Amino acid sequence: MNNVRMNSLRGRELFSYLPAYYETSRVMLSDMDAKGSELDALYQALNSAADQFFVRTATWGLAHWEMELGIPTDRNKPIEQRRAVLESKLRGAGTFSGALLKNVAEAYDGGTVEVFFQPEAWGFTVKFVDTLGIPPNLEDLKSAIEEIKPAHLAVGYAFNYLLIRDIHDVMTLGELGQTPLNKFAGGV
Repeated sequence: MNNVRMNSLRGRELFSYLPAYYETSRVMLSDMDAKGSELDALYQALNSAADQFFVRTATWGLAHWEMELGIPTDRNKPIEQRRAVLESKLRGAGTFSGALLKNVAEAYDGGTVEVFFQPEAWGFTVKFVDTLGIPPNLEDLKSAIEEIKPAHLAVGYAFNYLLIRDIHDVMTLGELGQTPLNKFAGGV
């Protein structure tokens, strides 16, 4: 090829299908680059549209998912939190059980969750096993659990915090200085 550069990936592919005598033609090179750029944009739009069909990859399509599932749209929430609410709502169908609660809670937290039932107290506890502090999406999780649990059961939440015995031999001063206070017991 001559010293004219092709910017389009698909333009290069289109150009490769042409006979060899076009290799020195700036006109054909520009033509294939322009057509290839349009194809690049089309493929990008198609891939973006396909991403909206799945909660884990949706961005601008989250509002459609929220409308379909009856969830109020809050564009001020981070996309990951909105996805967690949707995923939990999709997972939350079925007979009430510990497995269902665990599945829903893990969709919000992204970590391991354990559910402990206390039949004598007519309740259960959701324990966040590997999350330090209070998960950022806790209010949405509470709403989801209230929606799926039987009304007569009380729910409690147990959180993990860093304790002095946890940091004594494990964390360096640099790591300690970069750990937010809300990860410590009694932290703000």
